[in-house]
Amino acid sequence: MVVVEIVILAMIAAFLGLRLYSVLGRRAEHEEESIPTRFDAPKGDAPKAATPASPAVLAPARPVEMDGALPAVERGVRAIAAADRSFDITSFLAGAKGAYGMVLEAFWNGDRATLRELCDDDVYASFDGAITLREEAGETLDSKLIRVEESRIHSASLDGKIARIAVLFVSDIASVTRDKDGNVVAGSLNDAIESRDIWTFSRDVSSASPDWVLDETDQG
Repeated sequence: MVVVEIVILAMIAAFLGLRLYSVLGRRAEHEEESIPTRFDAPKGDAPKAATPASPAVLAPARPVEMDGALPAVERGVRAIAAADRSFDITSFLAGAKGAYGMVLEAFWNGDRATLRELCDDDVYASFDGAITLREEAGETLDSKLIRVEESRIHSASLDGKIARIAVLFVSDIASVTRDKDGNVVAGSLNDAIESRDIWTFSRDVSSASPDWVLDETDQG
C-alpha cells in the first residue's frame, strides 16, 4: 500500500512539473521576443503599400508651425514675398537704409526734387511745409548723419496689393540751426544725438516699378 502511494505521488509530482515547465517555458520564450510598439510593424509582416486612393498618403505633411502661430512681422514679410517674387528682405533693408540717409540730406538741404521722388504726397507735403517755414525765417540747417547704429523691420503687412514695411532706424545725428546772419540758434555739431525713427515704406506689388516710397514717419 505504501509503495502504491509513493508511485501515485511521484506521478502527480511529474505531471505538475511538466505543467509548470510548459507555462514558464512559453512565458520565458515570449519575454525574450521584442514587444512591438504602435510605430513598428509586426515581425514577418511586410509594410502594406498605400493605395493611390488613400487621401492620407497623398496629402503633404502639414508644417509643425502654421502661419497663424508666426510673429506678425514674419507673417507680413511672407505675404509680401508671396505676392512679389522679386522681393528680397536683405536688399530691401539695404535700400531703406540708403533712402533714410538720402531723405534726411534732402530735407536738410531743402532739396524738394529728391524728396518728391522718394516720398508719397503726404510725407512730401510735411517736408515741404517745414522747409518753407525754415526759408521764411531765414534759417539754415547744418546737419550730419554720423552713423546708423541699427536698422530692422518694425512691422510688415500686405493690404490688397499695397505692401507696407516699417523700419526702425537708430542713428546718431549732429545738427545745428543757424539764423539768417549765420548765428547758431540751436544744436551743436560737436554733440551727436541719438535719433530713433520709424519710417514706413510702401509699394504696389502689382506695379512694374520696383521702387518703394516713404509714406509715413514717426519717432521710435
